[in-house]
Amino acid sequence: MFKKILIANRGEIAIRIIRACKELNIATVAVHSTADEHSLHVRFADEAVCIGPPQSDKSYLNIPAIISAAEITDADAIHPGYGFLAENAEFAEVCEKCRIRFLGPKPDHIRQMGHKSAARELAKKSGVPTIPGSESMVHTLEEAVSVAEGVGYPLMLKAAAGGGGRGMRVIRSAEDMGKMFEVVRSEAGAAFGDPSVYIEKYIENPKHVEVQIMADAHGTVLSLGERDCSIQRRHQKLVEETPCPVLPEAARRAMSECAVTLASAIGYESLGTVEFLFDQTTGAYYFIEMNTRIQVEHTVTEAITTLDLVKEQIRIAAGEKLRFKQEDIKFFGHSIECRVNAEDPFTFIPCPGEITGLNIPGGPGVRVDTALYVESTVQPYYESLVAKLIVHGIDRREAMAKMTRALSEFHIAGIKTTIPLLVEVMASPEFRSGKYHTGSMDKLLAER
Repeated sequence: MFKKILIANRGEIAIRIIRACKELNIATVAVHSTADEHSLHVRFADEAVCIGPPQSDKSYLNIPAIISAAEITDADAIHPGYGFLAENAEFAEVCEKCRIRFLGPKPDHIRQMGHKSAARELAKKSGVPTIPGSESMVHTLEEAVSVAEGVGYPLMLKAAAGGGGRGMRVIRSAEDMGKMFEVVRSEAGAAFGDPSVYIEKYIENPKHVEVQIMADAHGTVLSLGERDCSIQRRHQKLVEETPCPVLPEAARRAMSECAVTLASAIGYESLGTVEFLFDQTTGAYYFIEMNTRIQVEHTVTEAITTLDLVKEQIRIAAGEKLRFKQEDIKFFGHSIECRVNAEDPFTFIPCPGEITGLNIPGGPGVRVDTALYVESTVQPYYESLVAKLIVHGIDRREAMAKMTRALSEFHIAGIKTTIPLLVEVMASPEFRSGKYHTGSMDKLLAER
């Protein structure tokens, strides 16, 4: 087992990792920008190292500074959390060369699954259903129009190296393609350093369902069930729950089997999430991508399985065999997570600032992951997620009631947050029915 782990992240996920390390009796090192000098993850860690100014590219994305921090503190492993360098194959390779264990999959697996077109081809070869689309990259507008005629409109033009909802456009006609093809290629090149794009059939109003997998270095791959992540704004998830409220049992089993098959095909090790679109009308499901890191929403899976996924991720990286077989994974009740962002709930303009008051909800089955405290500062340099509110109930009805109650208790003063919007989501008939889809959030906002 590791003696000391450096956490190459900040905020609530850094604290989450520190807590897991403490329970495993592993010392921790926090890295931080000058803006985060007084952050909670810095206080909670055993050691802390400043790695640069507030800008991410000069601190949390600064690979030489992070490696130097690990070396001067004698850390033998680095946990990247999510975001920042979590899916950066180059960073994982640098860690390997410096004999520091990267707490995640191998660099080749990050690279292979991070390139959406390559991942899609692997899925096809493994017998996992994929959305109809181009066989490979499309390089010219003429080629794109030709492929689109074969696939049929509407379709999705996507960056091959994309992620986080960037580099994607819905194309409903040849005219749209003419307007957007070079725009998406330019966006992809600027955001990911790769202008490659491909085409997929656009599934109207699907559910976004992802399967959590866990794999060790000894060939064991397990499915930990699915999560419904369909409440999204601009492809950014706002609410997640497990189990998916409308997924037929046969589809649930098949999607889990597909996720395990895909991970097994490349000898994957660590945590990972295999994502699908589920067509509620036809019952068909299609692979869309794999995330090679711990997810923001891992908490709901922890709630219904009682597993600590961060601890398991650390054990896997240390070379330990999984302590479970698939039949040992049991699911209990229902869990929902709401992401609380420091944004105006009506305009969605980011709202950094000092926290002047804070009341954290509690009670049985209520968990809050956050780095907030009174007099802490929400910085303008980083993403706006400031807290995750997670509830667990005997069934979905109880979980929704618990979430509604917990949101009413959650008070954050000094900044605006999306809590009022999350209250609206919980009360909306579409969410309560369980039949909501990736377009439901836009519909709710339009009806305000």
